Amino acid sequence: MTILVGYVPTPEGEAAVDAGLREGALRGERVIIVNSPRRGATVDEHKIDDAAGAELLRRAREAGVDAEVRQPLHEDDLPETFEELVEESGGTLIVIGLRHRSLVGKFIMGSEAQRILMESSVPVLTVKAAR
Repeated sequence: MTILVGYVPTPEGEAAVDAGLREGALRGERVIIVNSPRRGATVDEHKIDDAAGAELLRRAREAGVDAEVRQPLHEDDLPETFEELVEESGGTLIVIGLRHRSLVGKFIMGSEAQRILMESSVPVLTVKAAR
């Protein structure tokens, strides 16, 4: 049984990791921290390097949680990437951070978070960063 945590290096991503590690410790489940860069992007400010991945794993060990960091490439369908990982890993929960967006921004840009919420086959825990 596995908890999947969506991570980008933002306050919302940090909140998701914190919540995912808490859930992993409470449930006695392993955690996969998912940092999924877009396939073909020459620069992706959300992609983490090895040092940042090692820091996330250190935090997991400190929380007493078995964890790994994965960076699966995705096209334009991050929710599908999460669903594939749920099936592959026996995922029981997805944890994602939500940022504030205007209604116009949601309408024009869509929302991968909203699609994960609506299309996921497992429960989704959403968290917000502290202000």
